[in-house]
Amino acid sequence: MALWLASQGMPVHPLAPGTKTPPANCARCREQHHAPSACPCTAEGHWCHGFHAATTDTGVIRDWWRQEPEFGVGVSCGPAGLVVIDVDTHPAPLPERGRLLPGIHVDERVDLTGLGSGYDTLALLAALRRRPDPAQDGGTLRVRTPSGGMHIWYRAPLGSPAIRSSSGNSTRTALAWQVDVRATGGYIVAPGTRTAAGTYEALPGSRTPAPLPLWLNAELARTGHHPAPQPGPERAPGPRSTRTAPTPPTPTAGADDAHRILAPLLAEVRACAQAPSGTAFGEKLNRAAFTAGGLAAAGHITLPECADLLTDAANAARPARQRRNRLVIDSALRAGSHRPIHPKGRS
Repeated sequence: MALWLASQGMPVHPLAPGTKTPPANCARCREQHHAPSACPCTAEGHWCHGFHAATTDTGVIRDWWRQEPEFGVGVSCGPAGLVVIDVDTHPAPLPERGRLLPGIHVDERVDLTGLGSGYDTLALLAALRRRPDPAQDGGTLRVRTPSGGMHIWYRAPLGSPAIRSSSGNSTRTALAWQVDVRATGGYIVAPGTRTAAGTYEALPGSRTPAPLPLWLNAELARTGHHPAPQPGPERAPGPRSTRTAPTPPTPTAGADDAHRILAPLLAEVRACAQAPSGTAFGEKLNRAAFTAGGLAAAGHITLPECADLLTDAANAARPARQRRNRLVIDSALRAGSHRPIHPKGRS
């Protein structure tokens, strides 16, 4: 499962055997306090700092699970471009109406008899918005948790602001009571992972995340899961421009080198058209898109151009799976954008 997820552009990391939490840091990281981004262990292929060590590098992933075959699998949501709606069923007293759907007044005429879990509050939110209940959305990956809850996996809009994680029990930022949001700054347990409480099981329906519904994205913005816009610096009024046409844009620096690096990777993807299977197509597409994301992050090529090049190559090789191709491309581009690549000296 870990290698398959990585081939879909989703960075993975280990979970301690029988649990849903990452394994302990090494002795050096436990003794010396430092930010995960400054830790030398991840660059050396270790799993310190939980989801901060997540990777799509197949060599590193194989080595991790070779060392401990009983590891569970976690996915770092932010780099994977995931927004997961986490529906809980924890036994807890029903809160007052004002806390069921933060920011939304639930009229006294609404009968709350039997309401007792995140399934109910999520369905209530969907009903108020006159939208389908996400828990019934067979068009996206849904995973039953050992406690009886559900993880509803969605793909964040490409190019959108990073969506923040939150707890459904928060009084300030929550989608609904007992409905958590796992996104940037969090991770999700992959289906097939076994814990002492049971196994995370994929439900019937899609095995891949669908795009986040627009209405849910709007709800996440309303409830504070989108970052607040940063005001730009104020500018004093100046003389009106007399130009009648815009200046042509400057060509992207390093564009030739970027195309030189991508060309053989795209050729490998296109070459998969010669065989229907057994060509590691997903892994090759993921590697090409991850590299493209890094080149785009460094300013050597634009994301739209990357997406077009990758889509053309992928659809030429696997025309019957265009939706899945786009999922791999979007996820890997996003993951690669966290690691800028500068072509200088690279062949």
